[in-house]
Amino acid sequence: MRILHTADWHVGRRLGRHDRAAETAAALEEVARIADDQAVDLVLVSGDVFDRPIPPVDALSLGLSGLLRLAECRPVVAVAGNHDSPELFDALAPLIRDQGRGIHLVGGIRRPEEGGILGPDELGVPALVACLPFLREGRIVDFMRDAGEWYGQYADRVAALCAAFDAGLVARAQADLVPMLVAHFMVGGVHVGGSERELHVGGAYVASSQAIPPGPQYVALGHIHAPQTIPGSPVPGQYAGSLLPLDFGEAGETKRVVIVDAEPGRIATVTSIELRSGRPLVRVQGTWEEIEARADELHDAYLDLTVRVGGTDTELGRRAADTFPYLVNVRPFRPDRARRVRPAGAPRPSDSEQYADYFRRDTGEEPPEALLSLFREILDEVADATA
Repeated sequence: MRILHTADWHVGRRLGRHDRAAETAAALEEVARIADDQAVDLVLVSGDVFDRPIPPVDALSLGLSGLLRLAECRPVVAVAGNHDSPELFDALAPLIRDQGRGIHLVGGIRRPEEGGILGPDELGVPALVACLPFLREGRIVDFMRDAGEWYGQYADRVAALCAAFDAGLVARAQADLVPMLVAHFMVGGVHVGGSERELHVGGAYVASSQAIPPGPQYVALGHIHAPQTIPGSPVPGQYAGSLLPLDFGEAGETKRVVIVDAEPGRIATVTSIELRSGRPLVRVQGTWEEIEARADELHDAYLDLTVRVGGTDTELGRRAADTFPYLVNVRPFRPDRARRVRPAGAPRPSDSEQYADYFRRDTGEEPPEALLSLFREILDEVADATA
């Protein structure tokens, strides 16, 4: 059978002041076309369908439309990521389960025999899919606690859950079924792009590669936005990566979906298909004249500009926004200027002289007399107030 693996859609995510709904819709349609062209039998979405636990109505509609479009010709399994609400997933699940070929949303972590593993009866295809949504540090998993395996470090908890699902896959194994794991967690040694939520990618939320069980023929992970192989995995497994570059930490990164060909009892083969939807994200440095000369080239890109200036430029932001319609960030950059060295034995400069020296270093210009006069007035007021 053939599986399409995608993850980290983050439907509803904005980039600065820019709404990316149209780009997200185009990318979701591109994923659906790939699924059709590749005659995919099953789609796995490994978390972060939405960017917020309670998405705005338009984002909710867009995300569900993407799932429905994929389910027209094959079943879809999606687990909740750290940006998703498990409760929302579980509330929506019975409402859309029978749409198309079936959409299976898994919000909470369930026992393998109580919905944690989906089989051919639910999916309609010869597969066993173990579903492990994102595990939050403070969340209690009753069936692991009862087994005496809950307590310990986060990595130990993830490993125990994966082992439980692996045992469940083995218990239900049949010669004509393909076992898989779809999950949302971070494995140590992975390359982090920078746009992942810092709260959930720190050391407290890192699992060991030893947590990856040996039983599945493919492991479909989400949470990390840079597409890559799962480091240290004993079986074929991938982070599909995010649907679009989500911020400038992912600028220039090629996005993709993963196509997995698997036959029972054989090692799965993995290929990637590049996604082309979405505007590029570009970081640019230079003088304003240098950047403006590239206006035609940069016109349709989301931009993060660092502009070298020699002095104060109060119009920089307005000018950049007028020139580049998809500007996200602009900041002035003034080269460091050498601090004046006071000769040994020279008298300490006055506060006004120190301020004037700071102004010269920061702007490259002489401080206006009116500014120095105002500075001296403020010093006098402070002195009077503390007298």
